[in-house]
Amino acid sequence: MCSIHVTDPASAFDFYTSVLGFDSLLAMPEANLFIVTTPDSGGVGLLLEPSDNPVAEAYRRGVYDAGLPAIVLGSPDVVGDYERLRDAGLEFRGEPVEDPSGMSAVFDDRHGNWIQLHQD
Repeated sequence: MCSIHVTDPASAFDFYTSVLGFDSLLAMPEANLFIVTTPDSGGVGLLLEPSDNPVAEAYRRGVYDAGLPAIVLGSPDVVGDYERLRDAGLEFRGEPVEDPSGMSAVFDDRHGNWIQLHQD
């Protein structure tokens, strides 16, 4: 499992499942605990970590303000995902870019993070 700090775990859970296409792995609203997974992940979870701790919020805000992706998600089709997510209203920093490592695009997840999509 890995985690990403978000501004509102419940809202991020809805976004990550309904817009980004993750599956629900665990949702316990009473504990503010939300975990998603990709359909092909083999059980690897992404914990949508609350940023209610001042240290966690300072880290999340610092990474966001610096324009750094909080996490990189693999994509078999960055251009297709870019078009689908852009059409769904997501803000991208620009169009997909290709470099020696592959194709990538960075978007705002609406929950306090820049997320990079990457295709080898």
